Amino acid sequence: MSVIVRFAPSPTGYLHIGGARTALFNYLFSKHHRGKFLLRIEDTDAQRSTNSAISAITEGLDWLGLKHDDEIIMQSRNIARHVEVAQELLNKNQAYYCYTSSQELDEMRNNAEKKGEVFRFQSPWRNQFNSQSSTLKPVIRLKSPLDGETQIDDLVQGKINVKNCEIDDLVLLRSDNTPTYMLAVVVDDHDMKISHIIRGDDHLTNAFRQKIIYQALDWNVPKFAHIPLIHGSDGAKLSKRHGATSVIEYKQLGYLPQAMRNYLLRLGWSHGDEEIISDEQAIEWFNLDRVGKSPSRFDFAKLNHLNHHYLKQKSNQDLSNFVFDFLEKKPNQEEENRLILALNFLKEKSDLITQIADNCKIYFNDFKQEFNEQDLKILQEKKSLLENILTIFNKIDHWNSENIKKNIDEFAKENSLKIKDFAPILRLTLTFSNASAGGIFEVIEILGKKEIVNRLNNAIK
Repeated sequence: MSVIVRFAPSPTGYLHIGGARTALFNYLFSKHHRGKFLLRIEDTDAQRSTNSAISAITEGLDWLGLKHDDEIIMQSRNIARHVEVAQELLNKNQAYYCYTSSQELDEMRNNAEKKGEVFRFQSPWRNQFNSQSSTLKPVIRLKSPLDGETQIDDLVQGKINVKNCEIDDLVLLRSDNTPTYMLAVVVDDHDMKISHIIRGDDHLTNAFRQKIIYQALDWNVPKFAHIPLIHGSDGAKLSKRHGATSVIEYKQLGYLPQAMRNYLLRLGWSHGDEEIISDEQAIEWFNLDRVGKSPSRFDFAKLNHLNHHYLKQKSNQDLSNFVFDFLEKKPNQEEENRLILALNFLKEKSDLITQIADNCKIYFNDFKQEFNEQDLKILQEKKSLLENILTIFNKIDHWNSENIKKNIDEFAKENSLKIKDFAPILRLTLTFSNASAGGIFEVIEILGKKEIVNRLNNAIK
């Protein structure tokens, strides 16, 4: 059997982290089996669906690097087909017109609540043929089996049975002739030849109703795999209060897509004790029998650790493409060369691209910040020392780490000083900070003679 899977979000908001993991699992499963990964936008709810949400979903998938096969399928374009299938079920006596009003349904529901009973609707129209009403447009309901059980042999959750008497005659077509989610999903999945439905376990109860629709139509039932949801570190369902939930928010926070893919893969799936998993390994190893049955907990510390790993693995040139997107202004060629060199040590001490970008500011020409009162006092006290160091730097003709260190060592020896006696004041003067990333000699070499002289002159003035 050829594997065809789909990711089918509703365009009512951003691509959240749970949806991103579902998309990733579908993508990896299809690649592992050399199948297809399709994208369907479930936009039949015209009032809630928006173009901006569709853009947010596709932008999130693009950033994650989860490229779908074929054209995007818009569910709203298939409504005529959904109506046709509802009519087919009517013709097969697997569905019926129901004229029960929403007001009558509410009254039945309220009566059941007053009696402390679980409300299960039993339509008085189920076995009436050619029913007509001049005042109410009917819905079309599925004739669900009244006895026996429906079993789902889930590839993650295992075998699960539900008594058919607990399943209502669900609505297939509303009174305005629009399809319900249940009908639209089954028809689209059948027409798209979906072999495996991999989704969150909040859809597990839907699977039983959908299987009944498949059987009523004599269609092959896809294999189901329902993945446990993602929880926050406190065990509660993941929400805004746990931090970012939109995939694009993680991009904006400074995470790499490779790190995000690796982290989402390990949220509920494992391959032994492996933590760092490349894209190639993920495709080779991914299967559904290693997906856990318990909810996963989102842990920013683990995500940061993975992001740090992937930052270090990137070449300076590749990493600069990410970092430059976070800079307040575009660097000129001289500044760009400095920044790429500085990435050698900036990426070693950073978890996020945003942290690297923040530390890049000192490598722009004429960078300056206001000194606080304490720093100004120190500069005043060390003014003569800075003037002597400025003289040393002015004399250096060939600006490289070897010459810089040689001249500084000679200066220290002549003045009975150690590097620690003047390195802090030099760092403060050149970076406007006591804790900039990188060794002071690395910073000096990268900034270049002209910029070093300018900053020393400004500090002395």
